[in-house]
Amino acid sequence: MGIETSGRIHKVFEAKQITERFRKREFVIALADNSRYPQLVMFQLTGDRCESLDGFEEGDEVKVEFSLRGREWKSPQGEMRYFNSLDVWTLERAGAGAPAGGPLDEEPPLPDGPPMGEDDIPF
Repeated sequence: MGIETSGRIHKVFEAKQITERFRKREFVIALADNSRYPQLVMFQLTGDRCESLDGFEEGDEVKVEFSLRGREWKSPQGEMRYFNSLDVWTLERAGAGAPAGGPLDEEPPLPDGPPMGEDDIPF
């Protein structure tokens, strides 16, 4: 499923190695559709796509094409949790015709399991 939105880059984070085979880099966009009540939305790039954000800075206007992903996770205590992610396919400067980091032509892979943090909550 390809969804498109645009806005201004609000925050850029460094890439994180989540597991041996899964790496991600997150960034936040202030959506352009409501200046009175800005919506700050986090997106992620995975694998080799993490470098696609290198040419961008906070404050840059961008257009993002992404897929909406969701997954179920069972905690060690048996509790079921549900998580969403916005996986970026293409990232371009607003008004530009080509993606800044080159084309991102295949859908990002799903990780083998939930990413684990300090408290074992997968996000």
